[in-house]
Amino acid sequence: HPAQALQAARRRRPALWRSRSTVDHPLIRSPSARSLLEKPIVVGDLFSQDEMIDVIGVTRGHGYKGVTYRWGTKKLPRKTHKGLRKVACIGAWHPSRVCFSVPRAGQFGYHHRTEVNKKVYRVGVKGDQKSASTPFDLTDKPITPMGGFHHYGMINEDFLMLKGCVMGPRKRVLTLRKSLLTHTKRVALEKISLKFIDTASKWGHGRFQTDGEKKAFQGLLKKDREAME
Repeated sequence: HPAQALQAARRRRPALWRSRSTVDHPLIRSPSARSLLEKPIVVGDLFSQDEMIDVIGVTRGHGYKGVTYRWGTKKLPRKTHKGLRKVACIGAWHPSRVCFSVPRAGQFGYHHRTEVNKKVYRVGVKGDQKSASTPFDLTDKPITPMGGFHHYGMINEDFLMLKGCVMGPRKRVLTLRKSLLTHTKRVALEKISLKFIDTASKWGHGRFQTDGEKKAFQGLLKKDREAME
């Protein structure tokens, strides 16, 4: 995150992810892996465009939830005794225990999950002011939309653009790994050529892709004119 020094006071956990492994670990035995220990790793050296990768992380937590919210079971009739957002029958007399397949209330979210086959659409480099430009859209613009990303801010480091979504809220630390499969399908092997990346503001009904485009249409603001004087 760009403002880690400002958030250090109110953050409980560090923003770095530490991997605990021993010398006997098979990934540490190779000389190439040992040479990367305690050194910064560039994203572009590990992943490339059009590659399929896996994402590992913890989903968004929702706390303790009832059976209707958690499993989507049908609500009971309105006049049901002692509540209607319940499961009417949780099993037969015998076997005299509740089966694992019966929906019950409990923890919803904050689960460890692994999503496979996420296609890399773009590998961004730090400081690239044309990271959101395409051969079809010749506007020079960075990947950060106007006003920044919701509850995150500006993208000031290397980034990966993946197809689809990933688990967890903003700023959740994720683990990216190479795919363990040998891909042969056309979807995994096709080459992606993006035509347009939307960088309009995500805070409202964004009309403009860049700040210069907005000023060219609306004119200079009072604070901009005062800064020029």
